[in-house]
This record gives sequence, C-alpha cells and structure tokens, in this order.
Amino acid sequence: MATKLRLQRHGRKKQAYYYIVAADSRAPRDGRFIERIGDYNPNSNPATINLDLKKAVKWLDTGAVPTDTVRAILSYKGAMMLHHLHGGVNKGSFTLEEADAKFAKWTEDKDAKVQSKRDSLASAKAQTASEKLKAEAKVKDARAAAIAAKNAVVEEVPAEETAVVEAVVETPTEETAQETAVVEAVIETTTEEAAQETAVVEAVIETPAADAPEETTSEAPEAAAENTEA
Repeated sequence: MATKLRLQRHGRKKQAYYYIVAADSRAPRDGRFIERIGDYNPNSNPATINLDLKKAVKWLDTGAVPTDTVRAILSYKGAMMLHHLHGGVNKGSFTLEEADAKFAKWTEDKDAKVQSKRDSLASAKAQTASEKLKAEAKVKDARAAAIAAKNAVVEEVPAEETAVVEAVVETPTEETAQETAVVEAVIETTTEEAAQETAVVEAVIETPAADAPEETTSEAPEAAAENTEA
C-alpha cells in the first residue's frame, strides 16, 4: 500500500482550510486517512501552518510520498531538512548531535526570516492606516470649509435684506411725519375757525342785550293810554 502525505479540504466556499494527513493513495481526497499530522490555513498572511514535526519526519523516513503542495509546506517547516539530516546520520556522514545543531541553526535563521516578513507586513499595514486617516482628515477639512463658505453666503443675504427692510421702514416714517404735520395744520385751521365763530356768537349775544331798554320804553306809553281810557 502506497502512503501519501496530502491535504484534505475543509471549510466553506472561498474560505477553505486543510488538514495535512497521511492517507492511502487510493482513498478519495476528502475520504478516510491514516493519521492527521497538521493543518494549513492559506487565508491568513503569512499562511498559518501547524505541523507535528516528529510525525511528519517519521512518515517521510518510512517512505511516504508528499504531494507538491505538502512538500512545500514540509520544506517551509523544516521537515524535509530534518529528513535529509536523518539520511546523513544513517549514512554516517555526521553524528546525531551535529544533525541537531545544524537543524537548530536552520530553524533560527528561518524564524528570523518569518519574523522579518511579519514586521514588514505590520509596518505596511500601519502606514496604510496612517495614509487612510490623513486622506479622511483632508476630506473632512474640505467638507468643513465648504459648509463654512455656504454659511457665510447665507449670512450675507439676510444682512442685505435687513438693510432693505430698514430703508422701507424709514420711508413710511417720513411719510407718517408729513401726514402728522398736515393733520396738525388742519387741526390748527379748524381751531382758528372755531375761535372766530365763537367770537361772532358772542357778538350776536351782546347786541340784543343793548337793545332791551328801547323795547321797555315803547311799552310804557301803551300802558299809559290804557289807564287814560279807563
């Protein structure tokens, strides 16, 4: 039975993640497997890989054949490097301690590269966020300036309208003053005419008072004549 190290798909559409499994080469891709040795999530940046290194090297040492994708994953995590060192130990090229020291050095260098990539990604993300904030601030300032200009125009128009209204208010005041002067003149004229009429009436009243003795004198002879006839 040929054993293969391959990926088994899980997850929903466009959000797939994979198990790294040792399975019979005749089994379906997502079918039964012999052992799960890790998982792989390509949706993160960098991709998230969890691998049981000992199990992976054990299957490689026993002749399991990885697929191209799994081979790249095993190489990235050092399983292929450790499998190569085990081959050198088996051939007597170097001791197991030397193989472990070489693998530790390789792991240290690999971790430094991974951390450098993560730092660069974080720096790029922070720079993008900063530029985005600056762009939003510019848009906000431009919007505020536009609103301020609009409000300034609105304030100027009522000022002009207020001046017109004041002019209109002043004009009726002048006309009212003229009408008041005319009314006062009419009142004064009427007062003078009333005073003249009063003077005439008083003169007429005084005239009959002066004629009263004459009427009394005319009545006296008539009374004397009546007495004579008696």
